[in-house]
Amino acid sequence: MRVTQFIDLKSKQLAFYVRAFLSHSIEYAELDIFIWDTFEEWTQVTVSVNDPYSAKERVFWHLIHQISFWPQDTLLHDTLLNDELNICSNYINGDGSFPMDCVGIRP
Repeated sequence: MRVTQFIDLKSKQLAFYVRAFLSHSIEYAELDIFIWDTFEEWTQVTVSVNDPYSAKERVFWHLIHQISFWPQDTLLHDTLLNDELNICSNYINGDGSFPMDCVGIRP
């Protein structure tokens, strides 16, 4: 699988999981398992050092980082962070415009 295929596939799933978590439809543990599964699947992706980043990929990795970095309570209750997570989720799902200050990089 190539980078663009992986990002296209996982973006829709990531947006779904983030939205479900923020709306209290799933527990944090389920979101966390999805993140770790995504990292594991990433190891199967063929990546060339010359593969450029797309804007969607940058936002994808930024969103993964935010979910992995912040504790559950902060993710749920920090309104500015919630807004950022929603904006990023919308963008990688094909809705909205590019979020400001997204500096996501590949693991």
